[in-house]
Amino acid sequence: MDLVSGLRSLDCKLINHAELVDIDGISLIANTADRWDEIRGFKARPDDLVICSYPKAGTTWMQEIVDMIQHGGDPQICARAPIYERNPFIELCPPKPIRTGFEEAELMPSPRTLKSHLPVHLLPPSFWEQNCKIIYIARNVKDTIVSYFYFHKMHKMMPDPGTWDEFLEKFITGKVAWGSWFDHVQCWWKTKNHHPILYIFYEDIKEDPAREIQKVAQFLGHRLPEPVLNRTLKHVDFESMKVNPMVNYSTLPSRIINQDAAPFMRKGIVGDWKNHFTVAQSERLDDVCTQLFRGSNLTFRTQL
Repeated sequence: MDLVSGLRSLDCKLINHAELVDIDGISLIANTADRWDEIRGFKARPDDLVICSYPKAGTTWMQEIVDMIQHGGDPQICARAPIYERNPFIELCPPKPIRTGFEEAELMPSPRTLKSHLPVHLLPPSFWEQNCKIIYIARNVKDTIVSYFYFHKMHKMMPDPGTWDEFLEKFITGKVAWGSWFDHVQCWWKTKNHHPILYIFYEDIKEDPAREIQKVAQFLGHRLPEPVLNRTLKHVDFESMKVNPMVNYSTLPSRIINQDAAPFMRKGIVGDWKNHFTVAQSERLDDVCTQLFRGSNLTFRTQL
């Protein structure tokens, strides 16, 4: 059963906050952990493209950018289906009989564009064996935490976030779905040195979208003439995407994705963290980053 039909017919008793289960040191949603052997055994194809990120780093934005590049900047082609159908989320495992993300991917013809939030060491080995291209998008930790907190408040099948203070503590200690942000962004940063990975920063796209979109196109082997680039820039502008039902997740039932609690596309800016962090919380997180990023040349901007 496809995702939308399945979620609409889902028994209300099955709609509850997920539990987290440890898989190789990473906290994953229980339904994902239950199907882990199948996810681990997923068969990649050589022409697969994988868009990876820590949650709430601009994944949907990058998915739509890539789809526009792949289809000559034609927004009508990009409106052929909701983004979660165009780019299956391989470790998404809704309750049965709804098809999993990896099952949806298996049904797709090549070339496929797939999505994952998995850290490097949990990505199915076949992606490395097939030398698949990967785009990794990373966002500064403070804005990521804020966005992830609101996502938990909106998504009825994510773990209960608790209060802002409680969620911040869980995040810093890596006790949230997909584990530690600090490990996630750093391991992918190191892996780009020996695999075809384009590592893109959310803040760079906000600063100069034309430059970064051209960078993505070049990585994918596409040439973007100026008219195509301009159409793409207009289509993937945050205000355009916010009202686009093919990307804003409004096609999913509100009893699962409650966008009255928080819109899926909330603000899309750099620096909203200032409206949520106390001075003490900000300084503490700065200290954590200094400690955990010691010796790394990976840096993030928390304002533009």
